[in-house]
Amino acid sequence: MGDLEIRAAVAADIPAIVGMLADDALGAQRESPDDLGPYLTAWERLAADPNQRLVVAVREGRVVGTLQLTIVPGLSRRGSTRSIIEGVRVHADERGSGLGTRFIEWAIEESRRENCQLVQLTSDSTRTDAHRFYERLGFVASHVGFKLQL
Repeated sequence: MGDLEIRAAVAADIPAIVGMLADDALGAQRESPDDLGPYLTAWERLAADPNQRLVVAVREGRVVGTLQLTIVPGLSRRGSTRSIIEGVRVHADERGSGLGTRFIEWAIEESRRENCQLVQLTSDSTRTDAHRFYERLGFVASHVGFKLQL
């Protein structure tokens, strides 16, 4: 894997993060890399929230991956805390390098440090390669997700 650093995202990382979010068929439809204003506003909110971890993977000074980890205290499951992994992206030229596995393993370990009893994530139903990837890492497709666009 070479020298890889996983660290908190800073404002200067936002263009690279948004570029990765937009770099596939789904992201190209919903992201706007030409207007970073909304993303910077969102980053400020995330950075101020102690239950949010927006992180990047950096290799040789270049952002090559990103994910968001949210810690969610709850009452269900006997007052369990869970984490949610969102927005996982690996730069196109890093796919297949093991970075995705290392990233998810980082998120699981961070969840353990936060005393989470459950790690969950969603993946668009069309991302079948991603589904196989998560299943290889031990995730189980146990629920059906629903969304309501507002």
